[in-house]
Amino acid sequence: MKKYLKIILPIVVISLLAIMGYKVADKINYKKQVAENIKQMPFFSYLDLEGNVFTKENLPKNKPVLFVYFNSECDFCNHEAEMIQQNLEKLEDIQIVFISFEKTDSIKEFAQKYSLLQYDNITFISDSKATFATTFDVKSLPCLILYNKDRNLIEKIKGQVKIETVLEKFYNY
Repeated sequence: MKKYLKIILPIVVISLLAIMGYKVADKINYKKQVAENIKQMPFFSYLDLEGNVFTKENLPKNKPVLFVYFNSECDFCNHEAEMIQQNLEKLEDIQIVFISFEKTDSIKEFAQKYSLLQYDNITFISDSKATFATTFDVKSLPCLILYNKDRNLIEKIKGQVKIETVLEKFYNY
């Protein structure tokens, strides 16, 4: 019996290490691929609050873009929206796209709560198929993704951040 254990145990340990190594390498390759895919703003297609298709072609040309991935029940997301609302004059040259996987009614209620629906540079869209998170490798809320006017990635910021920091990243790029 001991003889079998001496043979089987190392095989099992080596097999487990090989599987773990493969999974780690696969995850690293996936992250590299996503990072490469989002260097230039990828194609996307979602619905705005009126049910119209919204793609990157709907974004104004020669204007930087700030994606804010949020959930209306997230306290940090609510604070982020409040900071944006309080600093709208500083953000008027940036197209802001709020995106959530929630139903349109919840998104609209969130937008109304912060009086953000009447601004030309702010759009709310619904990711009903929950593809934004995988396309942009988003794993936390809120997540801000900054693109310059040429649609090149500036930075992806996980979690709540001050507006001054966002502006600094846009204007120092």
